[in-house]
Amino acid sequence: MVDNNDALFREVEEEMRREQFARLWQRYGIYFIGLAVAIVAVVAGSKIWESRHLAASQAAGAEFEAATKLAVSGKPEDAAKAFEAIAASGPKGYAALALLSQAGAYLKLDKRPEALAVFDKLAANASADPMLANYARLQAASLRLGEADFAEIQTRLAPLTGDNSSWRFTARELLGTAALKAGKLDEARAALSPLLATPGLSQAASERINRLMGEIATAELAAQPKSGTVPAQDGATTEAEKPASAP
Repeated sequence: MVDNNDALFREVEEEMRREQFARLWQRYGIYFIGLAVAIVAVVAGSKIWESRHLAASQAAGAEFEAATKLAVSGKPEDAAKAFEAIAASGPKGYAALALLSQAGAYLKLDKRPEALAVFDKLAANASADPMLANYARLQAASLRLGEADFAEIQTRLAPLTGDNSSWRFTARELLGTAALKAGKLDEARAALSPLLATPGLSQAASERINRLMGEIATAELAAQPKSGTVPAQDGATTEAEKPASAP
């Protein structure tokens, strides 16, 4: 008897569930269908986008490889044009790499102004990878090192000298070099001296910085008054400048 009651209760419960589901479906079925359609559309759209993105990346990769072969085979002019095309229409990552490679091709052609323009273009691109953009900014400052005044170099390198910058050591070395060239010996020493205490500093970098520090010391000595001379005041003749008296 108990078993019969349990079976009856289960049948009643199942029937009630079916009735509740039927009522829910009548009321909300259209929303469930819409949600299912939306999910399918999103998944399908994502797959289409992934497929197109993959195809574009593969095409850009092939074009980049072809342009690189032109560069290494002694055809920098053709390589520069090929990299320029990739930078104009390729995916963001390849476009940034193409700009760097285009600038490199211009440098091989000794076209420094063109290379500088490309480096500045990448450095100013807010959507570019920060690491690549800052590298371009560093290269641009390096190209201007022998021509620009200290204020310009300082402005170019300021974003790269902070403690969180990946290029801070090279940027500080360039800044110290620019200060030395400009005769700003205190600024040069302040930028370069701490680099010697950098953990893991390479031998080549250590040699460069020590050489620059030596040039700073030499410039400081040259700026000091020579022994035995006294600065003249109001046009007066100093003892060192007076002719020797006759015996």
